[in-house]
Amino acid sequence: MTEPKINQYLKMIKDSGGSDLHISSGMTPKIRVHGKLRPLKQPAMNNEQVEELLLEVVDDKRRAMFKERNDLDWAYAMPGLARFRANYFRQQHGMSGVFRIIPEEILSVDDLGVPKQIERFCEMRNGLVLVTGPTGSGKSTTLAALIDYINRKKAKHILTIEEPIEFVHKNKNCVITQREVGIDTDTFAEALRNAPRQDPDVVLVGELRDLETIGLAITAAEMGNLVFATLHTNSASKTIDRIIDVFPEDQQNQIRTMLSVSLKGIVAQLLMPKKDGKGRVAVNEVLFPTSGLSNIIREGAINKIVSTIEGGRGDGMQLMDDSIMDRLKAGLVSPEQALLFAHDKNRFQRLAS
Repeated sequence: MTEPKINQYLKMIKDSGGSDLHISSGMTPKIRVHGKLRPLKQPAMNNEQVEELLLEVVDDKRRAMFKERNDLDWAYAMPGLARFRANYFRQQHGMSGVFRIIPEEILSVDDLGVPKQIERFCEMRNGLVLVTGPTGSGKSTTLAALIDYINRKKAKHILTIEEPIEFVHKNKNCVITQREVGIDTDTFAEALRNAPRQDPDVVLVGELRDLETIGLAITAAEMGNLVFATLHTNSASKTIDRIIDVFPEDQQNQIRTMLSVSLKGIVAQLLMPKKDGKGRVAVNEVLFPTSGLSNIIREGAINKIVSTIEGGRGDGMQLMDDSIMDRLKAGLVSPEQALLFAHDKNRFQRLAS
């Protein structure tokens, strides 16, 4: 059987230590390496060539979904090499596709270099834990490490709802059920509505995209599940604001009350380029529950979150800027990058000048 043509491009990601492959009509294929896009030494492709390349590896169901929506999220596996999260879409020149590499091996929290203390979230019986950050900040990789920790150390039923399934977890001490939106269920919300009948202990929601999904995730946490989910925010305070702001004004007080009870922690994550140009390093903000946190959320005094984290340093909490400063002092990142990523620019201005 002839190997699909896309495989030769995907092997280039692995060989170059890259993270993403961009294939687009009217453009030379490009690979993202250490955060920067690099063109391959190949001519630009026309739309016919791109469609032939990308649609060759798609089954009939996904092909029909793409034809209907002009967007498709899915995962492609090359056994022994890696899995890839793929997104197909239409743009002004025709069809495009982006593939992101998902390592086959699930790394531990220690291996990833993220704070060891976030493993405490895995010991909680219930509540909502949010892993946040922009696209490409390693949220899914950190979540996979936490799910794998539970899989190794506990005896529970873990239900994941993802679009697409990224890391494939094998049953260890836990029973793991992975459901893909668009294939195994129509929407995140529908899967969450049906979750209680599937007797889960831990629920992973790939992304909190809309009001209904957020509401159902908070309810699942209130009902006794430990719920992990992601959001595209880059600090604890912005995460809480984002959740509440999604709801109409007349519902916000109720959501504040529900969130004040169910929220058990936030891990915000960014990936910074290393000073030596060889890869990237994670920086994290960590918020754990305190007796005062519930009151802060209920009263809407989100401006007090920073002082709560500062006061909780001895308990393992940390601000994003503290994490960036630690990486800077360790010589892992440059002063210029530290200034670029920092929230409080004044604190880093002197070091970068």
